[in-house]
Amino acid sequence: MKLIKRPYYLENLINVKDVPDIKIITGVRRCGKSKLLDAFYDYLIADKEPKNVVRIKLNLKKFETLLKPDKLYDYVDKTFVDGVSNYLIIDEIQECVGFERVINSLYEEERFDIYLSGSNAFMLSSDLATLFGGRYFDLKMYPFSFREFNIYYNNKNPIDSFDEFVIKGGMAGSYLYRNQSDAYQYINGIYKKTISKDIVKRFKVENEPLLLMIADYLMDNVGNKTSIRNVANSLTSNSYKTNDKTVGSYIDYLCKSFLFYPFTRYDIRGNKYLESDKKYYLADLSFRFANIGTKNIDYGRLYENIVAIELLRRGYEVYVGVLYEKEIDFVAMKDGYKYYIQVSDDISREETFKREVTPLLSIKDAYPKMIIARTKHPESQYEGITIIDIGEWLEKN
Repeated sequence: MKLIKRPYYLENLINVKDVPDIKIITGVRRCGKSKLLDAFYDYLIADKEPKNVVRIKLNLKKFETLLKPDKLYDYVDKTFVDGVSNYLIIDEIQECVGFERVINSLYEEERFDIYLSGSNAFMLSSDLATLFGGRYFDLKMYPFSFREFNIYYNNKNPIDSFDEFVIKGGMAGSYLYRNQSDAYQYINGIYKKTISKDIVKRFKVENEPLLLMIADYLMDNVGNKTSIRNVANSLTSNSYKTNDKTVGSYIDYLCKSFLFYPFTRYDIRGNKYLESDKKYYLADLSFRFANIGTKNIDYGRLYENIVAIELLRRGYEVYVGVLYEKEIDFVAMKDGYKYYIQVSDDISREETFKREVTPLLSIKDAYPKMIIARTKHPESQYEGITIIDIGEWLEKN
């Protein structure tokens, strides 16, 4: 398989090197967590400063004797080298039942700088505080970005390659398949394993068909305001009886598995958060194409999904903006600044352009405002609002 460097994530790991926290890589299945730890291992080895780097992959047969916690601890303990920095990097940590006692003990001993990845069924973000207290750093990974996609395929023109990215998505393992239908079969396998292993087994879900229907509903409605009650009513009207509590729990599980990300609404005028009617975006659009195909396709909503995940990837805190009766697709916050963003498929028609620009012009503060659309034109300005092609924006820092 062709590998590319993913400097954003590697730099994040390097920046927290030797910080006294347990570093944990989380993200949807097959997004590159193990490859990141491989790259970090190579970085440590390439540095000529004296050090001891212990690399363990518990899914490999050569390490199967370490699947018991006492054996794992004894092995790591014996590898410690006094007088130099010691680094411990473990993949698939959940294979060792009771791993948390080993890791917490090693952390308290302050001998190793610890890095972990594992199955989402055991390494959910919501569980990390329980497993490791407040002594961890969670590095969130996502599938390939558009920029990484272009590096992989050696694409030189982001405006031209964007349509291909929408169809193929960012699950890099699928790029090995020559036929897109085979690639989708691979992606659907990841999706089904996430459902069965990370959700049904982990949370003891009793009604897997209902869970799958809710996932389909969210995929079909990315970018739409979603009320738990409306989801329950929609399923009930289609002759499948359920209730708000069950639907809410199942949606929460889908988010905890990193398949979906919830976006809270934010009242721009009142500077307050609104808990009702969140929006949900997929970790990668390829899951939608692989699972429900192209039915009811709305490219504007799909582009919203791509921008939403890219903003998270870039480290923004992201909300759906509300201003009186108008909606701003995203309010992105970082380092004390706000950015107001509208996303659209085609703004060439005057009525569409007016629909997108009017909410931004209604905002009275001076924070940057932007329309990201499929313009296929160079970046421009309209009354202080930046207008940029989505492919060009995705290629920017």
